[in-house]
Formats: sequence, structure tokens, C-alpha cells
Amino acid sequence: MPVQMQLSRIIISDINPQQIIYLKELDGDRQFPILIGECEAQSINMGVKRLSSPRPRTHELLVRAIEQMGGDLDSIVISELRDHVYFAQLRVKRDGELIEIDSRPSDAIAVAVACDPVLPIYVAEDVLEESTGS
Repeated sequence: MPVQMQLSRIIISDINPQQIIYLKELDGDRQFPILIGECEAQSINMGVKRLSSPRPRTHELLVRAIEQMGGDLDSIVISELRDHVYFAQLRVKRDGELIEIDSRPSDAIAVAVACDPVLPIYVAEDVLEESTGS
């Protein structure tokens, strides 16, 4: 059963190409970091702060495209950790069907924070256990 998480911290470094986001268990104490790219970190940061831009940013464009095609963004799930790489799905409901779209966690989280309200973030229990050592 996936565990609901929340974005708890974004660390953006000017001197390191790898940025870090932390996910924290919504109803618990477990948390873990994910290394992401600079562009994704900036997009997540702008989404969290609700900073607007004159034109849609990439993740906002994806949200609008899905909605214009009749989909309802449902949630994201970080479903797998393989060879130190996280795998995620962006979950979209359309015509009563739940569609899971393969995604990098950083892009899925950027989409989640581009939505209003922010989409729920889930992590598979086995991924959470492996990531937190518990």
C-alpha cells in the first residue's frame, strides 16, 4: 500500500549540478532525499511558491494539455527504486479509467505542485523502506 508523502524541503545549490528534494511521510516521521536536476528543482520551487510567469512553464503546459484532453490529474506514485534510480507514475483519470504515465519523480513532483490543489504524492512502502532504512 503506497504511503502518502509531502514535499518537505528543496535544496538548490549554485555550485552543485545536483539539487535535492526531501519527501516526508504525511502521518509519520520517515523522510528521504531524491537528487534531481537544476531545471526540475527550479520548476518545483516556483510551483511551491506559486510564482507566476507570463507564459506556461513546461510542467504547467503538461497539466493544461492533460486537462484539455479530458483527463483529471489524480496523484503521483514513486513506485520503484532500481540501481539507485527512482521511478514514478503520473496518475490521470480519463473516462473512468486510471492511466499511469511513466515519469521521473522530479517531473512528476513538478507537475503535482503545478496543480491547484497540489496533487497527492505517494511512495510504495518497499521503496520507502529501502530509502529510509526502516
